[in-house]
Amino acid sequence: MKAMKFFSVLLVTIGVSMAADIGVVEEIVAKVNGDIITRGDLDRARKSIAGELQQQNYTGLRLQQALADHEKDILRDRIDQLLLQQKGKDLNIKVDTEVAKYITGLQKESGIADPEKFQDYVKQQTGMSYEDYKADIMNGMLTQRVIRQEVGGKMNIKKEEVQAYYDAHKSEFIREERVFLQEILVSTEGKDAAGVAAADKKAKDLVARARKGERFAEMARDNSDAVTAKNFGDLGGFKKGELQPSLENAVWNQPKGYVTDPMKIENGFLILKVEVHQQEGQADLSEVENDIMDKLYAPRMQPAVREFLTKLRADAFLEIKAGYVDTGAAAGKSTSWSDPAQLRPETISKAQVSNRSKKKRLLWAVPIPGTDQKQTNSSSSSK
Repeated sequence: MKAMKFFSVLLVTIGVSMAADIGVVEEIVAKVNGDIITRGDLDRARKSIAGELQQQNYTGLRLQQALADHEKDILRDRIDQLLLQQKGKDLNIKVDTEVAKYITGLQKESGIADPEKFQDYVKQQTGMSYEDYKADIMNGMLTQRVIRQEVGGKMNIKKEEVQAYYDAHKSEFIREERVFLQEILVSTEGKDAAGVAAADKKAKDLVARARKGERFAEMARDNSDAVTAKNFGDLGGFKKGELQPSLENAVWNQPKGYVTDPMKIENGFLILKVEVHQQEGQADLSEVENDIMDKLYAPRMQPAVREFLTKLRADAFLEIKAGYVDTGAAAGKSTSWSDPAQLRPETISKAQVSNRSKKKRLLWAVPIPGTDQKQTNSSSSSK
């Protein structure tokens, strides 16, 4: 069974212990509007980060230095996440559809059709219940939507800047001839004659739908039996001679958007779509404008996101217990505990933690695009 590829933006999963020992309490170290962060949350974050680093073969002094780099920002990152999740809810941003599609893709990739068995599989792979894992996925998508909408969507790159970059870096945009393709594979492995006939019919139906204008990428995700399905069927680019001759002949001289007839190959019926045919020589500005925009956005996102998070802090009810430091603190904002005279360890029972708004695992550190948070895993994002 293939290993499940879990959500690329989910770097550190932090759960709340469900132990039944009511006598054990957790110290609250920060209050963020209506949510809290406990010392146990921070401890679990440290352990999770250490585990991620060890999986990447960090050892000895190198591991200690990496942990120290992450250590100083653990509380900051937790506060960041809560503020972004709260902002998303304030803006009434809904990600239910995206989450459902993502979970469906995971289930298809796992090869487990039975819902209960799939949920057990999720628990085996993550150490989390299916409900908690799904909640974390939802919070991660919500966080990214807030950043795209409230930060990225409000950054403006002028056409003059794009033109200036293109003129100054033309050598970056000299290209070899390549054809970029997407694929859908309808497998015939292990099928009898009737099964092969059914696969042939399915492939022909998919071609007809694609030629009528249905989104090929989504069709690949939902119907392809190839490993590229999770990447929307993307095959990347090929130079002359890199494809099998029969496949090259089918696509090389075809225009952008062309969809082939189903082609019988060893393990099924293959459908290819020409995403773009890149010509040799200097690329026109129109061809590389999006690439240039990305290059210009990248160095601006980090300070813009940090500025946005600072504003969220300034507007938030935020209290942090003495001895804990928020490295993203807003200048001039007091975050001291409201009653220093009664500053004793404020605690809650594990039962209270587990029942707080049924958010057992809402507090987790995911990568904030544009911040200086260091990634601790090697997952690649799907296209």
